[in-house]
Order: sequence, then C-alpha cells, then structure tokens
Amino acid sequence: MGIMDSMQQALAMLVRLEADLWEIILLSIRVSGTATFFALIFGLPLGALLATRSFPGRTAAIILVNSLLALPPVVAGLVIYLLLSRSGPFGWLQLLYSPTVMIIAQFILILPIAAALSRQIFEQMLAEYAPLLASLRCSTAQRIVVLLHDGRLALITVVLACFGRAIAEVGAVIIVGGNINHVSRVLTTSIALETSRGELALALALGMVLLVIALLVNLAGQLIRFLLQKAGADV
Repeated sequence: MGIMDSMQQALAMLVRLEADLWEIILLSIRVSGTATFFALIFGLPLGALLATRSFPGRTAAIILVNSLLALPPVVAGLVIYLLLSRSGPFGWLQLLYSPTVMIIAQFILILPIAAALSRQIFEQMLAEYAPLLASLRCSTAQRIVVLLHDGRLALITVVLACFGRAIAEVGAVIIVGGNINHVSRVLTTSIALETSRGELALALALGMVLLVIALLVNLAGQLIRFLLQKAGADV
C-alpha cells in the first residue's frame, strides 16, 4: 500500500469517527490533562519557592530540578515499573497497566518542567517586584501568591510545555501502561504499535489527531493569553 493510499484511508477513518479511534483520543487527553494538572499544582509553587526563598540546599535543589529535565523517559518508566511490580514495594497497589500509573509516569516527567520554567519566570519577576514586596513586608507565602497571580500570562507557556510533553510521551507510558487495547492504549503508543505492524493508515490517522491536538492546545493558550491581556487593559 502506497503512502497516498494510507493517507486516504487515514482521512476516511477520521471522517467516520470510528469508536476505537475516539477511545484512544479521549484516554490520551484524560491521562495527559490529569498529569499536567497535578504537575502544575505541585510544580508552580515549588518554582515560586525556589525563586523567592533562600534556604540551605537551595542550590542543590535547583540543580536537581534542572537535571531532572533530562530524565530519560524509559528510565523513569523502568523505575516506576520496578516499584509497582508484584515483587516491588508498592506492588500491592496493583496499578501497573492502568491509566493511573500512566498519569503517574507523565507527572514525574513533567513536574521538573513546571518547576524549572516557572522558577525562571518568577526570578525575573522578583527582580522587579522585590523592592515593593520588601516594603510591604510580605511573607514567603504572600510573595508566592503575588507571583502566581501577576505571572499568569507567562505561566501559560509553562502549561503548554507541560501538556505538550505529556501527550507526546511514549517511552515511560508504554513500559508501565502496557499498551493494552481498551485499557491503556493512547495516541503515541498506538502509533508505535500500528507502525510496527505495518498498519500505516491507522498510524497516520492517530498522528494527524496528535498534531491537531497540539495545534488546538496552542490556540487555546493564545486565546487565554489574549483574554487575560484584554481584561488587564480594561482594568
């Protein structure tokens, strides 16, 4: 089958809105969206803390967070697998080969992104805000709240980076999720599987969907940025 034939079949699958295709799409969005949400919940305050607070070991903590940006996904997946396997310390949780463990894997991979990128943003803001915050005698918690609020436009980039990294992940997800049909099959693992099987039509269809999701997420980010800027200008 030629490339053009595969492309035509891929477009036909998308037009027909096949149930299996939608199941994979929705699971991918749910897993990556949940992982991104929790990574931001923990990562943004951590980035703000590293930017605003001096404490013993701060430099080591920053180095560790920055180093984890280069954490190989397959290594992360292997560690999680060993911890959650039947012989592992957390095997009793029985989380392997489930969407939950896929969320955990993506969370671990994108948490450093949320913390490191937000720390850089907050440090740049703090250089401007420091005199005002010092004059108001703001506590560390109050400084973090101010930075999170006033940096919300810049933080949209962090959100997009985290979600884009999560939904494009394949190495760790396929190790801990197993790529089981109707259970833990997401876009990236399905593309890898179908390509290895020679099912290029389905792989292309899933690849198109992945590209469209990336485009829509970026458009949504730009729209939110525009609305926030407009709201700020109106005030």
